[in-house]
Amino acid sequence: MVAVLMASVVIPMVCIGLYAYFDYQRRQADSLDAVNRLARVAEENAVKVLDLNREMTSRIVEILGDLDEAQTREQQATLHARLDAMAGRLPQVAAISVFSADGDLVASSRWYPVPDISILQRADFRAARDRPQTTYFSLPMLGAVAQTDVFNTATSRTGSDGKFLGVVAVAVRRAYFRDFYRQLVGNNPDLTAGLYRSDASLLVRYPAAGDGIVIPADNPFVSIIRQNLQQGHVRTTSAIDGRDKTVAFRRLTDYPLYVTVSFDVSSVLADWWKHDLLVALLGLVPCVGIWLLIGFSIYRLKLEQSAWESWKTEAALRVDAEATSRQLRRIGALGNLVASVAHDFNNLLMVVFSNMELARRKGYSGVQAEVQAVEHAAGTASELSRKLLSVARKNPLKKERVELRQWLPEAMTLVKAAVGPVVSTLLEVPDDLRPIVVDRAELEASLINIAVNARDAMPEGGSFVVRCRNVSVTDDRTVNRGEYVVVTCSDNGVGMSDSVAQRAFDTLFSTKEAGSGTGLGLAQVLSMCEQAGGTARIRSELGSGTDVLLYLPVAEAPGIALGSTDEPRVGFHDSNSWQSVLLVEDNEEVAASLAAVLQLLGFEVHRANNGDHALAQLRQGHKYDMILSDVQMPGRHSGLDLAELVKQQWPSQPLALMTGYAGELERGKHLGVPILLKPFSPADLQNLMGSPAR
Repeated sequence: MVAVLMASVVIPMVCIGLYAYFDYQRRQADSLDAVNRLARVAEENAVKVLDLNREMTSRIVEILGDLDEAQTREQQATLHARLDAMAGRLPQVAAISVFSADGDLVASSRWYPVPDISILQRADFRAARDRPQTTYFSLPMLGAVAQTDVFNTATSRTGSDGKFLGVVAVAVRRAYFRDFYRQLVGNNPDLTAGLYRSDASLLVRYPAAGDGIVIPADNPFVSIIRQNLQQGHVRTTSAIDGRDKTVAFRRLTDYPLYVTVSFDVSSVLADWWKHDLLVALLGLVPCVGIWLLIGFSIYRLKLEQSAWESWKTEAALRVDAEATSRQLRRIGALGNLVASVAHDFNNLLMVVFSNMELARRKGYSGVQAEVQAVEHAAGTASELSRKLLSVARKNPLKKERVELRQWLPEAMTLVKAAVGPVVSTLLEVPDDLRPIVVDRAELEASLINIAVNARDAMPEGGSFVVRCRNVSVTDDRTVNRGEYVVVTCSDNGVGMSDSVAQRAFDTLFSTKEAGSGTGLGLAQVLSMCEQAGGTARIRSELGSGTDVLLYLPVAEAPGIALGSTDEPRVGFHDSNSWQSVLLVEDNEEVAASLAAVLQLLGFEVHRANNGDHALAQLRQGHKYDMILSDVQMPGRHSGLDLAELVKQQWPSQPLALMTGYAGELERGKHLGVPILLKPFSPADLQNLMGSPAR
C-alpha cells in the first residue's frame, strides 16, 4: 500500500514537473515564432511602402531632369498638379517637396504657390547633399511643408553634368505605420512593434512612445544594429517602458532601417504559471496524470513526425539540386567537346580550301568538276562547323545595328526557299519597329532553321508567318527586364507535346528520323538570342501549330554594344613592300597548305611550329615583313601571347592571327591585331596580305 501511495504521489509529480518544463519552453518558442512572423509581415509592408516611395522619387527626379531653381519655379503649377496626383494615390505620403541646391522650397504637392521655406540647415538636407547615391531617413518631426507628424526620406538630385541641383523629399506619415502596427498586433497589450533607423533612433512605435528617446549604447539591441545583422531576436530591457522583452528584428533590404516586434517575457511567464498551476492541481489525481502523460507523448510524436517530413523534403531538394548540377556539368562538357571537334574540323577545312585554291590556280588539270564538288561539300561542312561553334557559345559574332523593317523583306526570300512551294509565307512588320543589335548572319541562319522545322511540321502544306513587335519586359521570370523586339515565327503544323517543347532547345535533341537532322537548329537559335543579349521561347500544342519567339534587345538597351563588322585588314605598312612571311602553325597539314598558297601568291614563307619557336627566331635577329600565327598552339606561348610580346618588343612588326573561337576574337581585337576567322578562303588570305613586291 505504501508503494502504491508513493507511486500515486511521485509519478504524478514527476509527470507534472516534466510537463511544466516543456510547456514553458513551448510557450517561449510559440511567442518567438509569432513575433518572428509579425516582424516578417512588418518588413514586407515597410519594404513595399519604401519601394513605392523610391520609385516615385525616381520618377520625380526623371520629370525634373536638369531643371535649375528658376526653371523649376516657372513650372511650379504643373509640378504641383503632378506631385499632388502622386501623393494622393499613396496614403502614407503626407507631402512631396522639391528643394533647390540652396535648400529653398521650389515645388510642393501640398502648396501652390509654395511658401518661403528653407531647410538648408536641416540634417536630412545636408545628408542628402553630401551622399548623393543614398536615401536619407530623418528623425520624426512636424513637417515644415506637410504640417503633420512625419519622418522624411530625402534624395539628392544631380544634373547630367554631375552638378548638385537640390533634394526631393517625401514626408511619410508616422500615423500610417502606427495604424498598421496596431492592426498587426491586434488587441494584445503584451506586443509592441516599431521602426528604427540603423543608428537605433526610433521612427515609429506602437503603442506610441515619446520622441527623442535615446537607447543606451550598452543595450543588446544597439549591439545587434552595430553588427549589421540582418535578422534574429534578442532579449533585452526596453529603454522605453523598462520591461523585460524578447525582440524579433529584421533589417529592411536596401534600406538602413530595422523593424521590430517584441513580446513581454513576464506576461508569458504569468500565463504559463496560471495554466500549469491548474494542471498541477488536477495532476494530483493519478489517472489525470496518466492522461496528461499520454497527451504529452502524442504531442512529442507529432513533433517527430513533422521533423521526419522536413528531413524527407530536404533530402528530396538535395537530390534535385545534385541532379541539376550533374546536368549542367554534362552540358558544359558537351559544349567543350563540340568546340574542340569544330576547331579540329576547321583545320581540316583549311587544308581543303587551300588545296582547292591551288588546284584552281593550276588550271584544275582536267578535274574542275570534281574540285568544285569538293568545294561545295567543304562549304556545307563549314556551315555545320559554324553551327557547332554557335551552339557551344564559341562562334565569333559580328554584332551590328539592324533595321528589321528594311532587312527582313530581303531575308524572307531565303525563308521562302527554305519552306518550299507548298507553304505560304507572310511578313508583318510595324512601322514603329525599333532597331536591334545582332549578328546578321546568325539571325538569318536562325530564321532559316526555324523555317525548315516549320516545313517539316507541315508536310501537306500550310502557312508560315513572321511577326515583329516592340515589347517592354518588366515582370517576366523567364526574360530579363528590358526593351526588346520580339520576332514571332508561327506555323500551323502538327505542333509539339509538352515534353518535346521543354527539350526543343537542347543540343543534339531531335524528333526527326535518323539522317534527317542534326539537332542543332533550335539550339543555334537559342544561342544566337542569348549571345545577342536576349532569349528564345516556344509555345506549342499538338495539332495547333508552334510559335517560336525570339527576344532581341533594342539597339538603345543598356549594355548592348556594336561589334566590329569590318573585314580583317592589317593596316601597318604598305603591303606592296612585303617579301617574307613567318607562318606560325603547329598543324603540319594546315601549315603546308597555307605555305603553298602564300608561295603561290609570291611570298617567301618561313615556318615556326609554335609561339616559342617564333619568339626564338625573332630574338635571334631574324626579320620578317609579316607574321601570320594561329592562336591555339602547344608550348608556353599561344598566338595571343605571341602577339602581346611582339607588340611590346617589336611594335613596328606587322602581325595577324587565325582563329575560330569567339573569346580569342575579343582578346585579339583588344590587342588591335587583325584576325582571320577559320575556316577562311585563300581569297580572304590574299585580301589580308595584299601582293608582295615585285
